[in-house]
Amino acid sequence: MTVHKPAIGDTVEDTDSRKIGKVMGFVGPFVQLRPIGGGREWDAEPGNLRRLTLSEALSAGVAAANARSRGERP
Repeated sequence: MTVHKPAIGDTVEDTDSRKIGKVMGFVGPFVQLRPIGGGREWDAEPGNLRRLTLSEALSAGVAAANARSRGERP
């Protein structure tokens, strides 16, 4: 199995937590992710990351914008 090596700004899925986030940085062996639309960062194992397709990344961004417009997110 090939481990995806993301770059800062990439949108990925943490398959362990089943959350989608933007890569914010790297600390030790972990990748730091932040939810689309903002929020608290979390650490993910690089082996648990899946690169999103362009369609999936756009869909996640639209979902975050819609939640924000409904007042569900700051």
